Amino acid sequence: MADSLILEVAEFQTDVLTGIYSEETGKPQPLQITVSVALAPADHFAADTPLSASKNYMDLKFAATEALPPDTHFKLIEAVADHICETLFLQDSRVNAATVKIVKLAISENGEKIGITLHRDRR
Repeated sequence: MADSLILEVAEFQTDVLTGIYSEETGKPQPLQITVSVALAPADHFAADTPLSASKNYMDLKFAATEALPPDTHFKLIEAVADHICETLFLQDSRVNAATVKIVKLAISENGEKIGITLHRDRR
């Protein structure tokens, strides 16, 4: 079985223009996002291994915040997740797969987490 390295930034919040209902359009909604990527790891990680042998975690967060077009309204959060995955693949050819979990915080009534998880392998 091959080794794998999963990098993750979990459960951060960002506001995104998304939704299909009239009360959702025109204003950003708070989303809770978790982003994970699978990389082929180096053969060994020594104490002095440079960052270039892995990936900067902040690149994952960037793909789900600053890299989202600010004036684009995504009807579905699936489209938000798709955009994040594609950004991660464009950022770094070492990303073999990306998983994006999105929870729509504004529609929770009793603390439940309502959302989607999209897993995409590099094509």
